[in-house]
Amino acid sequence: MLSLSLNLKPLHSVRFRPHAFLVKPQSLRSSSVRLSTSASAMATSSSTIEHFVLFKLGASTDPSKVDTMISSLRALSSLPSVSHLSAGPILRLRSAAASELAFTHLLHSRYESKEKLSEYANDPAHVKVVKECVLPIADDVMAVDWVAEGLVPGPIAPGSAIRLTFAKLKEGSDASELTSALASAKDAAEGATLVSYGENFSPARAKGYSFGLLAAFPEVDDLEKLKGGHVEIIKEKVKPVLESVIVLDFVVSEPPPSSANL
Repeated sequence: MLSLSLNLKPLHSVRFRPHAFLVKPQSLRSSSVRLSTSASAMATSSSTIEHFVLFKLGASTDPSKVDTMISSLRALSSLPSVSHLSAGPILRLRSAAASELAFTHLLHSRYESKEKLSEYANDPAHVKVVKECVLPIADDVMAVDWVAEGLVPGPIAPGSAIRLTFAKLKEGSDASELTSALASAKDAAEGATLVSYGENFSPARAKGYSFGLLAAFPEVDDLEKLKGGHVEIIKEKVKPVLESVIVLDFVVSEPPPSSANL
């Protein structure tokens, strides 16, 4: 799996743009070439839209405001457009790029289609949470979205451990090697309950990262098994075409109480 630290070109800080948090209409009309896992411009019943947002909160941020942000984001799981939503602190930063960007929290949600993702992004409840709870305390944010073909957009069990990887290609590199490696990663992720990957269709919000991969495991300890063997072969195969890789771990959050108000 493309999930171990590589000695790659360091990233430079990108100024936080609040409007980048929202899904842009033009992203939904993108005509860019998709991976084999994202070949259809529209998701079907056997496709899942993966939506990730990373947040950077300062160490001096009022803990009560952090708690409010997380609880408010989790409450959005009750919106009708959402198939799955988890929000919480990042467990571990596992690559140089991840450490440099220093994101502290993460939201992961899943949808049946790009239209459902757009409904979520434009829902008044979501807009309110972003404006009142996120933007006032977030120093930086980035988002990556992809279509995972062949996956039902259902929930991921609370407590599951996730290894998340974002890849940035070197300029002029052929993406076919990375495409093949992502497909191979499914076999390398022994014990994974879910593997999802695809090409990012929201490039304006992703700091240049164009591919995403997640692997879910029953427990946090399972993440430490992702070393050696097939994983190392995949790493060496794709290293020449990659400029940067963000790798991090997080744990799927428990669902909010049913009485939570948005």
